[in-house]
Amino acid sequence: MTIDHDGFPAPPALVEHARRFRAEGGVPAVPRVAATVLLLRPAGEDFEVYLIRRVAAMAFGGMYAFPGGGVDRSDSQAHLDWAGPEPAEWGRRLGLAADAAQAVVCAAAREVFEEAGVLLAGADANSVVGDVSGDDWEAARVALEQHRGGFADLLAERGLTLRSDLLLPWSRWITPEFEPRRFDTYFFVALLPEGQRTRNVSGEADHALWIRPAEARARAEAGELTMLPPTLVTLGQVAAAGDLRGVAQTAATRDAATPITPRLDLPQEGPPRFTLP
Repeated sequence: MTIDHDGFPAPPALVEHARRFRAEGGVPAVPRVAATVLLLRPAGEDFEVYLIRRVAAMAFGGMYAFPGGGVDRSDSQAHLDWAGPEPAEWGRRLGLAADAAQAVVCAAAREVFEEAGVLLAGADANSVVGDVSGDDWEAARVALEQHRGGFADLLAERGLTLRSDLLLPWSRWITPEFEPRRFDTYFFVALLPEGQRTRNVSGEADHALWIRPAEARARAEAGELTMLPPTLVTLGQVAAAGDLRGVAQTAATRDAATPITPRLDLPQEGPPRFTLP
């Protein structure tokens, strides 16, 4: 996979979707609001990011991505203890109303717990829970994943406060119009809490790994890891920040409200490629 100024290679399955959509005059699906989280951890003087590979049967199956998923109705109805920026401030950062912004932040925290076993919550606004890999926590995670309980209920039952300040907004991407399943996804970065560890627990992924962002990009170029433009671009951006302090400083200045939608060019000659606006 060669990534250059001319754009990004397009997987054959997506090219087929695009050709069919255009030939049939398809109507774009309404994007579902979603959230995804780049979990980061120190690695010597560098840092690593957590990637999962979506199972083949899912939308974007076979692609490496970050833990995440759609906003659930319960995310916007949650009444929970909250630490960090108030929902109205989140709304200003994300370009959303306060309740919608709260739902996106809740979805980000919920999804990273469901898909990576990492909980961004603590007993109060200044603490974070430690190891959450025990059997009781796993039972709670599975119940949440199977929609047998809500995220706010889980936190309330355990006397925990959602640490929204551990999530830093990064960007917003919308799936191209030709895709049958589309997402309006808010990207966040978060440092893996001390004492916690990721676990490959999601039924929506068949492989997971920690990897330096620059190495992930290099392996994508070599054809070893398959990724879509949002993942590739974001990996390049966090790698360019230099270190974890740089990532946090960069996040504070980024536009996380204006959406980016990759465009798929289908030239008469030459390979199809994704380009960015």
